[in-house]
Amino acid sequence: MDLVWWLAYMALGGFVGLMAGLLGIGGGGIMVPVLTSLFVLQGVPHEHLAHLALGTSMAAIVPSSLSSLRSHHRHGAVRWQVVRYITPGILAGTFLVTFVAALIPTRGLAIFFACFMLLMAVQMMINLKPKPTRGLPGPLGISGAGAGIGGISALVAIGGGALTVPFLTWCNIKVQHAIGTSAAVGLPIALAGALGYLINGWGVAGLPSAALGYVYLPALLLMAPLSILTAPMGARLAHRLPVATLKRVFAVMLVILAMQMVYTVSTA
Repeated sequence: MDLVWWLAYMALGGFVGLMAGLLGIGGGGIMVPVLTSLFVLQGVPHEHLAHLALGTSMAAIVPSSLSSLRSHHRHGAVRWQVVRYITPGILAGTFLVTFVAALIPTRGLAIFFACFMLLMAVQMMINLKPKPTRGLPGPLGISGAGAGIGGISALVAIGGGALTVPFLTWCNIKVQHAIGTSAAVGLPIALAGALGYLINGWGVAGLPSAALGYVYLPALLLMAPLSILTAPMGARLAHRLPVATLKRVFAVMLVILAMQMVYTVSTA
């Protein structure tokens, strides 16, 4: 692999970590469209573009999720009882939906991804937050919600925060605990998603030689350390910069990246 690709993956990992620390947003919205474009330039066959980008992104979220979980646990912000009830649904939903994703053509995955990112961008721009109107459902209800969160997360390669935090705050969980619990939930989402994409891509013809299923190892190994390194920098900057304004700018960037992904897979 040429040096230019090494530098591109390292830069992507660093930027993703910085944005995650600064804005509290998972990296899938950035990683998936950028990886798709990089894979096109590297000659990855069209039918594998979105699947390889999603699988690699899910795997890259694993170490950052673990780091985030440890940090929130030290601050006592993780509701472990909720994690215990929601994790079975998360694991099942995320893992099983990767098998569905493997059957969806690249263009279909790109369109779904773009639509979800558009909804996320709108939410960020208007800062829409659900009002706490009820308590948590029982264990089955929490697990069912987890299955839905995990399934959508598998299709867009996010750690689930965009869905878990609103669900928990709607159920009258204090926002700090909702964020901390969401961080803990992000780890099983990332693990199940990465494993599912690895299995579904195993032995598929036309993938790069360094791919393990739908996980491209060079990108993973170069992005993950940089994202872990820059995330604390972003967290420190969050106390100095106008985060509300930055979120609106970032929302516009998400839409542009998502549209670029659709264009890329449509013309590749």
